[in-house]
Amino acid sequence: MRLLMLTSYCEPEMISDTYLAKNRNEAFARAGIETIVYCPTPTRGITPEVRKQYKHRKKEITLGGMRTIHRFPLFSEGQSTVMRALRYTLLCTIEFFLALFARDARRCDVMIAFSTPPIQGAMAALVKKVRHIPFVYGLQDIFPDSLVSTGIARRNGLAWKIGRMIENFTYRNADKIIVISEEFKRNIMAKGVPEEKIEVVYNWVDGDAVADIPRSRNVLISRYGLDPSKFYITYCGNIGLTQNLDMLLDVAKMLETEDDIRFVLIGNGSYRQQLEQKVNGQRSMVNAQSSIKNVTLLPFQPYEDIAHVFSLGDASLVISKPGTGASSVPSKTWNIMAAARPVLASFDDGELHTIIERKNCGLFVPAGDKDRLRTAILHLYNNRQLCQEMGTNGHNFVMQHLTKEVGTQRYVDIVKSTHI
Repeated sequence: MRLLMLTSYCEPEMISDTYLAKNRNEAFARAGIETIVYCPTPTRGITPEVRKQYKHRKKEITLGGMRTIHRFPLFSEGQSTVMRALRYTLLCTIEFFLALFARDARRCDVMIAFSTPPIQGAMAALVKKVRHIPFVYGLQDIFPDSLVSTGIARRNGLAWKIGRMIENFTYRNADKIIVISEEFKRNIMAKGVPEEKIEVVYNWVDGDAVADIPRSRNVLISRYGLDPSKFYITYCGNIGLTQNLDMLLDVAKMLETEDDIRFVLIGNGSYRQQLEQKVNGQRSMVNAQSSIKNVTLLPFQPYEDIAHVFSLGDASLVISKPGTGASSVPSKTWNIMAAARPVLASFDDGELHTIIERKNCGLFVPAGDKDRLRTAILHLYNNRQLCQEMGTNGHNFVMQHLTKEVGTQRYVDIVKSTHI
């Protein structure tokens, strides 16, 4: 069978869930599913030189001939919300016509699309209505709920109502909807999606790539001149508007007198530049802000170093602004646990809280509560044996239930059942 994949990002782009796509594509190939991919020229997480190279690569055949990637030109992704929205609109328009008329696309039996950008699902739903091709929707972010949580729209406002129309249209036309948590499942069922249409597949961990790396062998220590004797709290992932990293800087400032506690933030995103200014200190005509000396910002690291990234800290953060995380369990949670590190969650109450509490694999504090986050950090700092025990508990849970073999096989089974 042939699978048509419409996507916004593709290798060599580096985003937070790059490994999920890689593992999934390899599983499709092993299962005999030929994948036809349509995507724009890469832009995110790469150098201008790499982007220039890929401008000339219109077609690639990979995975032993089981995957064909068709790339089309599109301007690069910037920081402007308006320009990013325009880029997503053009992207979906181009993919719509390619899905209808491109020769390779028309040979496909099943279609899969994902929830970034939100309109991509609606575009795929339109393709289905025209071509009558089965459609699998991978839901990693619930729209328009995410617009409300980030402050872009207000509930029951015009943007929210338009978003709900797009959401309902997508769900109604998808044959299967793959969600990443039971909370997601409950959310969309409350919006009228039949339970039999929904499949829960947690974002898995690549156990071959993520493991506990002792600090003495961690390449990031020497690469960035970090002091291996310090107690590190790390954040790894997207640096955007919803992660509440300004609050984290406030907590770091509160702990500057604790000389052995350090914070390392690893990643890129739309808020990276503003965060750098706050960490390094900035001065203007009307105010002055001192630097925050116990915080280090590092760039997004290559995938081959993912084990070093998630093993760097003595504990690692899952953090968001209040109202943005109740329905999700971020995939970085499983990587933290796979690296045998305790999860330090500053998050909305929900499934993540339940997992941390039941598995005793970290500490949970309510999103936005900086005093309780500070207290939790000090508790871990003063109880190193507890850190190790929580890390071990999390590692054992992930290796038993959330391996890539389990997760990718679920994707294969869902795609094949949709074709039948």
